[in-house]
Amino acid sequence: MSNNDILKKLRVALHLRNDDIIEILALVDFRITATELGALFRADDHPNFKPCGDQILRNFLNGLIIYKRGAKPEDSK
Repeated sequence: MSNNDILKKLRVALHLRNDDIIEILALVDFRITATELGALFRADDHPNFKPCGDQILRNFLNGLIIYKRGAKPEDSK
């Protein structure tokens, strides 16, 4: 299973729109345009298909944690 497949399945399972995914990635200071994101969701044989790299998936998963749980509280020592 490719990173693209994982991202697609998470998008469907969590009922996320492209705007939501862009917002989630922005939470971890990772910028992506709607066009770049759309290329990740295209069919493998489409001319504008772009493989989802490990960095994009990693940042999405880290952002998803913040999106669902909230930011990590700061240590108050």
